[in-house]
Amino acid sequence: MSKERLKSSLRNIPDFPIKGVQFKDITSWFVNKEHLAELVDLVCDIYKERGITKVVGIESRGFILGGAIAVKLGAGFVPARKSGKLPSETISESYNKEYGTDTIEIHKDAIVESDIVLVHDDLLATGGTMLAVYRLVNRFSPKKVYLNFLIELTELKGRELFPPKTEVDTILSL
Repeated sequence: MSKERLKSSLRNIPDFPIKGVQFKDITSWFVNKEHLAELVDLVCDIYKERGITKVVGIESRGFILGGAIAVKLGAGFVPARKSGKLPSETISESYNKEYGTDTIEIHKDAIVESDIVLVHDDLLATGGTMLAVYRLVNRFSPKKVYLNFLIELTELKGRELFPPKTEVDTILSL
C-alpha cells in the first residue's frame, strides 16, 4: 500500500471527540483485508531483523495491529491497559493528559531483561501516553525498546518527548 493511498483512504472526522479536533480515523484502513495485511507487513518489514521478542500494544487502538505484528515477528504480545483492566499483578505509570491524569499498566511478569520490545500504537500526537508506556517498559530493563506508530502528527512534536537515542518509526507522517 503506497503512502499516498494510505493518505487518501484515511478518514478525517471533524470535531471528534471534542470541538476543534480533526480525528484521524484509521478504521478505514482495516475494513479491507488486503490493506490490513499490507499494514502489518509495512510495520514488520521495519523490525523483522531486530530480534523482537515482545510487542506491547497500547489500549485500545494499539491492540488492533499489535497482536498480528507479534505473530508475524514470532514474538509475544503484551497489552498496556488503563488502570484496573488487567487481572493479575501489575506495575503502573501515571501521566498527564489534557484534562487531568491517567495511569497505564502492564502485568508484572510480562517483560524480562532479555526481551527486545516493540511498543506499537496507532498515532503519535502529543506523545504523553507513549512516553508513559516507554517509561513503564524501561522499568523492566529490557535489552532494547523500539517505538512504532502508524501515523505521526509532526506539528505536535510528540517525538521530542523521548530521549535522543530512542528509535521511533512511523508509517505515515502528516
